[in-house]
Amino acid sequence: MLAKLHTRLGDFWWYSLMLFCACRAADLLNAFVGLWLVPKYVDPSELGAVQPLGNFASFLALPIAVFANTFRNEVSRLSIGKEFGKLKTLMRSVFIATAIFLFVAIVVARFTLPIFLERIRIVEGSLGMIIIVTAFITAVAPIFTNTIQALGKFKANAIMNLVGAPLRLLTMLVAMPFRPIAGYFVGQGASPSFNIVASVFALRKELSVKAEVYWDRANIRKFARLLAIFLVSGAAVSVATLVESTVLRQRLPDLDSAGYYMATRFSDISGFLYNTLVFTLFPFTAALAAKGRDMRPLIMKSAVATIGFSALVALPFFFFGETILAFLPHGEQYSAYWWAIPWMIGNSTLISLSGLYVTAELSANRFGFMKWMTPLDIIYPTLLLAVTGYGYFVGSLPESWTTFLDAHNIRSLDTMLWWMTGFYFIKTVGCILAMAMAGRKGTA
Repeated sequence: MLAKLHTRLGDFWWYSLMLFCACRAADLLNAFVGLWLVPKYVDPSELGAVQPLGNFASFLALPIAVFANTFRNEVSRLSIGKEFGKLKTLMRSVFIATAIFLFVAIVVARFTLPIFLERIRIVEGSLGMIIIVTAFITAVAPIFTNTIQALGKFKANAIMNLVGAPLRLLTMLVAMPFRPIAGYFVGQGASPSFNIVASVFALRKELSVKAEVYWDRANIRKFARLLAIFLVSGAAVSVATLVESTVLRQRLPDLDSAGYYMATRFSDISGFLYNTLVFTLFPFTAALAAKGRDMRPLIMKSAVATIGFSALVALPFFFFGETILAFLPHGEQYSAYWWAIPWMIGNSTLISLSGLYVTAELSANRFGFMKWMTPLDIIYPTLLLAVTGYGYFVGSLPESWTTFLDAHNIRSLDTMLWWMTGFYFIKTVGCILAMAMAGRKGTA
């Protein structure tokens, strides 16, 4: 019966369904962490700082994340050609780079972190090192999971999700009662650490070969080009995300920023299907592009499935959002923010739709979309800082300007969400237009 179902669905939807079932079991535990454990131990006055802290750490780990993205394309090529000796050499190179960039990040954090913690109203001296190490582990893990992905080892990925989530939960249950925010980030590092170990085990056959020379002149030139492309686009996205979350924390009252955090925990549920589809999509669109076939039908089917799933997730919150929030720890303080949940689900859907297009383009080694998307990612945080992030520059701006912004409600949660919605909508429309203008097969 399963074989018939596999045949009827096809490889893409069959593996997506398998991963969805496995990953969603893990996500139930992740949802418990975000919706119950974190609000239980982290005071509402500090809850809104969790996201900007994570984004700051991710920004410091950006060079390694860029390596991981670049490596994903290279591992696809090497795995198709069964060049595992070169794959082994490339992995070693990435680990050397990780050590170097970790040292640089620690030095940078030494001077910048105290200022950042002050801006988001957090005082905890030992927090800096914990979040930096966690961010680097999280950034390195995709190097291995991307290898698992490129080689089509979807069963191994499913097992990693099933085990990694309980490990993350157990770590937080032990650590958070002592130091809530620090314990949260320690737990965040548990799952990717396990993924690294499990991936090495799953790849033991492929990596048991003798290392071969990879870094010749042609590969250095190609790798440098890809690295530059991903660094520019990755920096733009990372800065936009960091500024967005930090402005939300800095400009909003503590309770508003905490309410936003709770809304995003629910809106993340709408991304469950997308996270599965985007993982499965990469090798399939890469194969289609290699054969010169059109990727757009697969992208559109994935987009329709994503929209339908998000609509189903959002529906209960229109009618019972306030009641659901009231059941959570400190829920009586967050229940008034129920309206932000369906709104954020809509934003998450827009992010997912553009993510499907970007993933397909990257799998085909096409980067033309960055010519218009990267400027958008630069303009957006610039506008946010100018209009809502003026608190960064108190004393440097005329008092009349800050008075005008305060008087026109530029520091309310709904105003912030309108800015976010407008930005994500423009990016999604750009992706749709780019696909529509791709005239020949395999160009989108």
